[in-house]
Amino acid sequence: MSNFTLSRRKVLKGTAAVGIGLATPMILKSNAYAFTNEPKGSTVTLGFNVPQSGPYADEGADELRAYELAVEHLNGGGDGGMLSTFSSKALKGTGILGKKVEYVTGDTQTKSDAARASAKSMIEKDGAVMITGGSSSGVAVAVQALCQEAGVIFMAGLTHSNDTTGKDKKANGFRHFFNSYMSGAALAPVLKNAYGSDRKAYHLTADYNWGYTTEEAVKSSTEALGWETISAVKTPLAQTDFSSYITPVLQSDADILVLNHYGGNMVNSLTNAVQFGLRDRVVNGKNFEIVVPLYSRLMAKGAGANVKGIFGSTNWHWSLQDEGSKAFVKSFGTKYGFPPSQAAHTCYVQALLYADAVERAGSFNPCAVVEALEGFEFDGMGNGPTLYRADDHQCFKDVLVVKGKENPSSEFDLLEIVEVTPVSQVTYAPDHPQFAGGQLGTCNPGA
Repeated sequence: MSNFTLSRRKVLKGTAAVGIGLATPMILKSNAYAFTNEPKGSTVTLGFNVPQSGPYADEGADELRAYELAVEHLNGGGDGGMLSTFSSKALKGTGILGKKVEYVTGDTQTKSDAARASAKSMIEKDGAVMITGGSSSGVAVAVQALCQEAGVIFMAGLTHSNDTTGKDKKANGFRHFFNSYMSGAALAPVLKNAYGSDRKAYHLTADYNWGYTTEEAVKSSTEALGWETISAVKTPLAQTDFSSYITPVLQSDADILVLNHYGGNMVNSLTNAVQFGLRDRVVNGKNFEIVVPLYSRLMAKGAGANVKGIFGSTNWHWSLQDEGSKAFVKSFGTKYGFPPSQAAHTCYVQALLYADAVERAGSFNPCAVVEALEGFEFDGMGNGPTLYRADDHQCFKDVLVVKGKENPSSEFDLLEIVEVTPVSQVTYAPDHPQFAGGQLGTCNPGA
């Protein structure tokens, strides 16, 4: 195993210009700075780029709460949260390298162009030395490329597409969240045990890179266990009414519907599927079933009773009883009055991992941070022992398989963990075909 890297702007030899939606950023450089936005005063600025509008806005709101909590803990406020459980003891609650942590925010709108524009503004106008956040793989890939070009570190938020640490990986970018391959590898054996190997699946897939890689991962893992894929249909990310996509499912001989949808898309498509009576059908002598490969508590809340009994996977859940999870849930709950989502957990952890890497490196220089993160093994952050693999900057850890609770005790108690899939079952080679085509490249320190 190995891990991943991040970078920031000024183009070095071999670093390709980025062309996703916006022109290459023109970031002013000065010989007085050793790297982009080198902090000179008593503070350091981080950029939190989250979906404050659009289909993933619920995740964005929780991400922002988590980032604010992380800043509070880094600056010595509150109860310190995971600083006390993190296996690395470099963080002391005195800021980062003695500098008080400040932050600026941007709205990705769950659109690549908007996300790049807000990240560019935070780097150029606000002096952000690191960008983090997001709840869309399309956004993550676009902002990661910009940060590589700009010479800053990008700590990805919720991005599940294989592409982020596959064909679109960058040396300046790191992902703590798991990916599509891992979901497929964890889910398939559970689905076979629950529903058998003689199944016919129909996929509805969000029409962007996350949807594509999730469909591929689930298809390949379930087909290897005997399932047949009847059809796979792309749906627009902006779609809100999926009725026209459900009717063909009824007309097919599929007995499983796989919803490769996330956020509001999943809430709406699952609601439509239930309204059309899919869960009450018997096809091929079997009860019709629905699968949601990537789950979140916020999605489950939006879908309500419709999630009962439906399997999926998740990166983290607030009910975990390890010391790190309990510390984070306590801190977050005390501050906000309800338990955190996996979005909140991922973003909180990414902020701490960046700060810790700077402390261990003794420098904000992105190349020093990359070196500190690559191959870094840690624990106490809520997912058990974890590795940031150097080859692709992907974190490797256990994966949770969950399903909707039949008898939830509260609006937050909607998912139950049915299996903790060991990291060995979801680990793959860096050159696995689902991740082929990209080069990590070299760190870019910018100025």
